[in-house]
Parts: sequence; C-alpha cells; structure tokens
Amino acid sequence: MTPLARLSIRVPLAAAAAAAALAVVSAQNPVPAQVPTAPARTPAQQPPPRQQPSFRAGVELVSLNVTVTDGTTHYMTDLQQDEFTVFEDGVKQDVTFFNRTNLPIALALLMDTSASMETKLQTAQDAAIGFAKRLRPQDLAEVVDFDSRVTILQTFTNASADLEQAIRKTAAGGSTSLYNAIYIALKDLKKVVAKNVEEIRRQAIVLLSDGEDTSSLLPFEEVLDLAKRSETAIYSIGLRASEGPSTGTKGFKEAEFVLRQLSQETGGRTFFPTQAAELSGIYGQISDELSSQYTIGYTSRNPRRDGAWRRIVVRVNRPGAAARTKLGYFAPTAH
Repeated sequence: MTPLARLSIRVPLAAAAAAAALAVVSAQNPVPAQVPTAPARTPAQQPPPRQQPSFRAGVELVSLNVTVTDGTTHYMTDLQQDEFTVFEDGVKQDVTFFNRTNLPIALALLMDTSASMETKLQTAQDAAIGFAKRLRPQDLAEVVDFDSRVTILQTFTNASADLEQAIRKTAAGGSTSLYNAIYIALKDLKKVVAKNVEEIRRQAIVLLSDGEDTSSLLPFEEVLDLAKRSETAIYSIGLRASEGPSTGTKGFKEAEFVLRQLSQETGGRTFFPTQAAELSGIYGQISDELSSQYTIGYTSRNPRRDGAWRRIVVRVNRPGAAARTKLGYFAPTAH
C-alpha cells in the first residue's frame, strides 16, 4: 500500500493582498507553487469551458448530466432519447449523444474540519466512509479537508481503503476556507483527463460544511464563475445546528445561500440536516442520484463564439417527470 499523498494549500495572510496567491505545498517536497488569483473578469473575457474528450469530433458539443425524478425522490432510469427535449436560450436543440449506462465518475469529497465540527466529526467521518465504500471500481475520488487551510489528504484513487484512511485522518480546528476548498477541487477535477472513451467520467464535488466561509482568500463570485465554467455538479450538505441561535444567524443564512447557488447552477443538490446522524442517509441519496443519471450531448444551433452565457432547459415527455441539470454554460470564444 502506498503512503497517502498529502498536499497542503495554504492561504497567506499578507498585508498587501493585491498580489496574493494560493500556495500549494507538498509534505514530501515543501516547495510552494504559486497559483495567483486574478481579478474577477467578465464572461466575455473568460476562456471557453473545457469540453469532455468524448464529445469532440471536429465540432464542439455541449454535454449535460441529467437527473430525472417522478416529482418525489424516485429516479426515472428507463427513459429513451426521444423523450428528452433540450432548449438553449429558448431554441430547441438536436440531441446527438445519449447515454444511460451510467458513466464512471471522478469526484472530490470535501469535509469541513473547522473547530465548530469537533463534536460532529466522527459521525461525519463514518458517513463519508460509507459513501466512499459505495463507489465502483471504475470510479475515482479524492479527499479534501478544509479549515484555515485546504489539505488534499488523498489524491484521486479507486482504493476504498486509502480513501477511508484519509477520511479518518481529518481533525477539527481553525476557521473555514470554504471558497478556497471548492476552487482547489474544481482545478483538480480539470486535471482528470480521459485518454480514451472508456475513461470518460462525469465530475462531482460532494461538500460538507457547518457554517459560513470565514478565511478564504478568494471571493465567492470568482469561485461561482469557475464552477459555472466547469463540467462539475456540486452536491452541498449544510449541517445546521439542531438547537440554539446559530441556525438563524446571518452567517449561516449567507452560507445557505452560497451552497444553494453553487448546487443549483451546476445541476447538483443541497441538503440542510439539523443532526449529524442524518449524514449517512444524505450521502446515500447522493450516491443513488449519481448512479441514476443520463448523459446527453448536443451541438448548439448558435454559431456565435462570443463567450456569452447560454441558458439551458431540459424537458422530459413523460407525465410527472422533472429533469434537473446545470442551468447553462458559457459559449466558446473566437480565440
């Protein structure tokens, strides 16, 4: 068994923050590699979203991971391609790729280990380990914990024993660098590149936190923009306090808004349990959803390469069916 790779992403607290950066430090080779944070840019200035290799054959296709339910929590997994209709900015599109055989997944498992998680951490660990054990041999996962800094406890692997060992190493303490953690996870997932069709993977972040961001260097707007440009669905678990005033505090209300928006924009889901004992069931629901999705692709009828935001709506021609996917994407640019 190879030892766990441990990488730390530290947030410097420099007085002159204009040129601040996230530092990525390896425990075996502590030489920082700077990842500068550029000022927020408008959509037209951003590079085009990375397209999955399976959907590139001389043209650029838009790929969607679609979850369909019957209006409750029951997943509909027997739909055919002709039952789906996709609209981009109100214009009907022609679906040219359809897969319901459940592609492998690459996911980042993010765990809040700030001081407020101390009494709940063991229960959270048990729930996350149960989730990791449900991954299939063809799936990959990494374990990331975050408090005042972000630490990659285990790089992408399909070995459940390594994932369990990494989860057990989490310890509570410090503040909450939520935005930094999401940013790092999104960047890591972009590095999971398929070498052939068999390695094409859906991407997801499964995030557990019990409060607002208190120490990130990055602003929420920049992280949200990166999430919208990714192919990654974000599943957020906001663990509310079961008693006391903290549930209604301004800080948690802001955290709730952040988690809802990240999940809604990317086609994921949000959960707000009041007890850590609920986590096992929630991780189970996320696992069930990830194993019940369709992958759909289409070539946009809009030829403009203007970098503009394009809104997507997916409808299913079956009574009571409700489809959920990401809300849109940024068009390619001319360069």
